[in-house]
Amino acid sequence: MERLCMNNDQVIQEYINSEEKRAQLYKKTLWVVVLSQIFGGAGLAAGITVGALLAQDMLGTDSFAGLPVALFTLGSAGAALLVGRLSQKAGRRVGLGAGFITGGIGALGVVGAAVLDNVPLLLISLLIYGAGTATNLQARYAGTDLANDKQRATAVSIAMVSTTFGAVAGPNLVGVMGRFAESIGVPALGGPFILAAAAYITAGLVLFIMLKPDPLLIARALSESVKDESVAIDQFDVSGLKRRGVITGAIVMVLTQIVMVAVMTMTPVHMGHHGHDLNAVGLVIGLHIAAMYLPSLVTGVLVDKLGRTFMAAASGVTLLAAGVVGAFAPGESLTGMIVALMLLGLGWNFGLISGTATIVDATHPSVRAKTQGSVDVFIALSGAAGGALSGMVVGASSFSMLSLWGGLLSLILIPLIFWARGSKTMRNETQL
Repeated sequence: MERLCMNNDQVIQEYINSEEKRAQLYKKTLWVVVLSQIFGGAGLAAGITVGALLAQDMLGTDSFAGLPVALFTLGSAGAALLVGRLSQKAGRRVGLGAGFITGGIGALGVVGAAVLDNVPLLLISLLIYGAGTATNLQARYAGTDLANDKQRATAVSIAMVSTTFGAVAGPNLVGVMGRFAESIGVPALGGPFILAAAAYITAGLVLFIMLKPDPLLIARALSESVKDESVAIDQFDVSGLKRRGVITGAIVMVLTQIVMVAVMTMTPVHMGHHGHDLNAVGLVIGLHIAAMYLPSLVTGVLVDKLGRTFMAAASGVTLLAAGVVGAFAPGESLTGMIVALMLLGLGWNFGLISGTATIVDATHPSVRAKTQGSVDVFIALSGAAGGALSGMVVGASSFSMLSLWGGLLSLILIPLIFWARGSKTMRNETQL
């Protein structure tokens, strides 16, 4: 054990001493994250696409159709904290790998609940399945550990855009996986969760096996080797400017998550009421997820070039547009649903990347993973609240009112960015 620790220390020291090796590791880390996110995206899409429909089928009511999204996002809140703390202690490889594998186990539990028609097992399994959702989001941070301040948003975007491949494929495999599930005695709506289990477990194994040496451990050692000993690390993190940066980034991501999850959750149910079949639902959700992740490469560049606040404002405006289209488009219009959900995904994309970059700017590597995990707890809780309340809002009023109020809520981002501009914690403000 002592010899292994010495070898690890020697490896870390080699990366501290060589900028070229760090650059190589940065590129390798991005490729490993890309591969894991392809699988992670497929796992994420299952719950989004059929979770509400499965709850509607098992519970026999629309009022609790938002419960699955609420539960797996609530479960992701606890998982975000644990994955963040585990990553802080043992590195990204262990934290992210464990999170994805746990999510896969939860997906298997959902399949079992569907077979047994066991509602308590469904609820517990959805909570555990949420670990995959939390890990899928936290994986975006891994690419930033060795990135400089001009690469951070771009690094986040590379991780996110790779999610698109699995996330778009997942909803469009709903029919195929449903038929496969029925062929082995599982209800059709359990099929996508079979895919989720395999995808999440594979993503976890990819990270655990391939993410060596760990980028967070290298970044932490590097920061300790070059930091000014006269400045305490905790001073860096509790200073007014840095604290405001964390708060700003967190609020941007929390608001965009509430709006996105609330509207997205009830879309499959709304479409079902207007005669759309499961394939149409899969198409809309697949395009929505594509809009959440695919623009990321461009968004990352824009966030690095135009600034964090500009793109946060763009998020609010885009989400408002999504709400208006969703509210006034006829329920029978597949085109209207596609436009509304793609705008919803794009607005979320703008908010998540600008908010993530702000968090990274405002944290020190020694506490970065723990802080990121804590922020993601609030993001997950906001998603859980959005998912739970969405069914109640629609039950009491309509999908149009839910969509419209979601768009109006996103306007809170506009005064927020004026507050953030005064702090000078979000980059490139002189360009605005």
